[in-house]
Amino acid sequence: MPLLLPEEMRRALIAHARREAPNECCGIIAGKDGRPVRVLEARNAEQSPYRYSIDSRDLLQLFRELEVNGWDLLAIYHSHTHTPAYPSPTDLSLAAYPDAYYILISLAEAEPDVRAYRIIDGAVREEPIEVH
Repeated sequence: MPLLLPEEMRRALIAHARREAPNECCGIIAGKDGRPVRVLEARNAEQSPYRYSIDSRDLLQLFRELEVNGWDLLAIYHSHTHTPAYPSPTDLSLAAYPDAYYILISLAEAEPDVRAYRIIDGAVREEPIEVH
């Protein structure tokens, strides 16, 4: 099933990745009925160009915001600053939400590459993104 992503959200993900470079950025996309409603940026507690983890205080705040608004965790996103938009072995080991999309924003090329995946029990399946 394709991820329907408004163009302004796609641009927001790329802008977040560029602002945080050379470190990886991270955050979530809140959803309602399978549709994205809001990009929620978070701090990368690792402050690293090679890995990310959402700051624990930010994570708590993000889940509160989801609950208060009746939103779902639609997607978890992060950037790869020097590698393709494909889940790394570390990404696979940390993928704990099988119902969420995992969105990767690669800045490795001049034109950023944004891709979505489902990761279930270590298996990776790319999902199409329909930008509108």
